[in-house]
Amino acid sequence: MATPAQAYGTDLPAVPSWLNKGDNGWQITAATLVGLQSMPGLVVLYASIVKKKWAVNSAFMALYAFAAVLIFWVLLCYRMAFGNELLPFWGRGEPALGQSFLVRRGKVPETIHFRKDGTVESPANEPFYPMASLVYFQFTYAAITMILLAGAVLGRMNIRAWMAFVPLWLTFSYTVGAFSLWGGGFLYQWGVIDYSGGYVIHLSSGIGGFTAAYWVGPRLKNDKERFPPNNVLLMLAGAGLLWMGWSGFNGGAPYAANVVSSVAVLNTNICAATSLLMWTSLDVAFFGKPSVIGAVQGMMTGLACITPGAGVLHTHAVAGLLGGLLTGLLAEPTLCNMILPIPNSRGAFYGGSGLLQPLKQIVAAMFVVAWNIVATSAICLAINVVVPLRMSDEQLMIGDDAVHGEEAYALWGDGDKYNPTNTSNWPGQALFTESVPINIPPPPYNNGARGVTVNL
Repeated sequence: MATPAQAYGTDLPAVPSWLNKGDNGWQITAATLVGLQSMPGLVVLYASIVKKKWAVNSAFMALYAFAAVLIFWVLLCYRMAFGNELLPFWGRGEPALGQSFLVRRGKVPETIHFRKDGTVESPANEPFYPMASLVYFQFTYAAITMILLAGAVLGRMNIRAWMAFVPLWLTFSYTVGAFSLWGGGFLYQWGVIDYSGGYVIHLSSGIGGFTAAYWVGPRLKNDKERFPPNNVLLMLAGAGLLWMGWSGFNGGAPYAANVVSSVAVLNTNICAATSLLMWTSLDVAFFGKPSVIGAVQGMMTGLACITPGAGVLHTHAVAGLLGGLLTGLLAEPTLCNMILPIPNSRGAFYGGSGLLQPLKQIVAAMFVVAWNIVATSAICLAINVVVPLRMSDEQLMIGDDAVHGEEAYALWGDGDKYNPTNTSNWPGQALFTESVPINIPPPPYNNGARGVTVNL
């Protein structure tokens, strides 16, 4: 255990002169909050928002992605996204594991910005904490992006195909957007604004998920027609972790515990609450009753929309795109000068140089969309040569028991299992594959949320 002198002394190996303990403490906290959004936040949310027969599979897809992304992130992908330039849109892949690399001061080398005459206009991003904190924080961004994408293919993608898809998409899709917009690539140098991932995370995961879902194919007909959540209350627990974790998501983006992080945290929560209330009001106006699932959907849409200026397809891609485009109009000059490499950046509503900002945001969105469609399609087609992208019809009909040999709940008795292949109508449906079938009268209502389609 470290002694007080070792922990709080100055100019010691563990306390170099450049280290700001407040910034470092906040960055590690913010990274942990973002990590909790994925694990267990989205793991729980996905497991509970799907049909019971897909609870285990959905949770496992998120769990696997979280672990796999971390390993490939430190072995190769971090420096492809935030290292030295290989191409204007891609960094040079190298490990980020060496002690000498992790303990030195954090730096994103290609974010230095030059004037037209070759002189430095703004230095490279160099926060006051070690590379280890920066690598971990950016990992949590990469992990949640992959898990958001998973939401588009729950309940139908072959788990083995998913296990191959995760490292390939991280390497050939996510790192390109991250380097281009955050790591000092051509869009960053041009002055495109993506404060905390509206394009890098939400637009890319939404478009990538939509494209992957196209190649995997649709759900079974009976799943498309009726896909009720298996546990609404547990879904709220996952959604709560997602909401509270977003304070770290947007609050950690400035790489410091400063004024920008404070404003970002407040704006994030205001936007989430406003969107939740608006969605609930629309549920009442159109369907006559408020919906818990609708409220969660509204919360997630609000969080995705605020991310570019603080964006499965309609929740993340559309919201992220909208947030990015509105940033081109509404970006406030004072806040822009606090975080952007190009002085006097602003939205079009503030005139001057801001009149060009909407064009920059549109071009960046087009690049992210196009790259993700092409890269995701190529990855899916390549995987399909080796292993089928889609589960077999038998697996699709049975669910978790066929895919994993496990089920989420054992509520009916020791060893008894629900029979998902029995599609006979009420009354008198045989519920169990073991034990004595029980005839139950028809329920007076349909299970599931009213008037809401959960489009994962």
